[in-house]
Amino acid sequence: MKKLLIVLVLLFAATVVFGQTIKLGTFPVGKWLDPNWDAVWEFSSNNIRILSSTDGSVLYDFSSKTIQNFKVFVDGVQPGISFTCPESERSYSFKASLPKTDVVMDIERSDKPKYNLTMKKQ
Repeated sequence: MKKLLIVLVLLFAATVVFGQTIKLGTFPVGKWLDPNWDAVWEFSSNNIRILSSTDGSVLYDFSSKTIQNFKVFVDGVQPGISFTCPESERSYSFKASLPKTDVVMDIERSDKPKYNLTMKKQ
């Protein structure tokens, strides 16, 4: 009986960590170009993906990754989101400028310097 209870608790904990969905709230959906990497960040209502700017192929899909500490926030009047992804070993923060044409991206990387860029809407 104790083993069953422990297994159920562990299963519940795993669904909390891996089952967190991405809800962007006030953050705008759309695509923004990261010209340094020839990549396009695509924000949809329930997912974030990184696409190749040349052929549109998926380079990274956050829907199959562990998302932790996901937050939707407003900095002054700028909507933003932040989260961490253990698989990529990075923390991400995005702020949309008004009138939501540019997105400022900050990435904290454990193995490299912080990456900061203003991306233009596609």
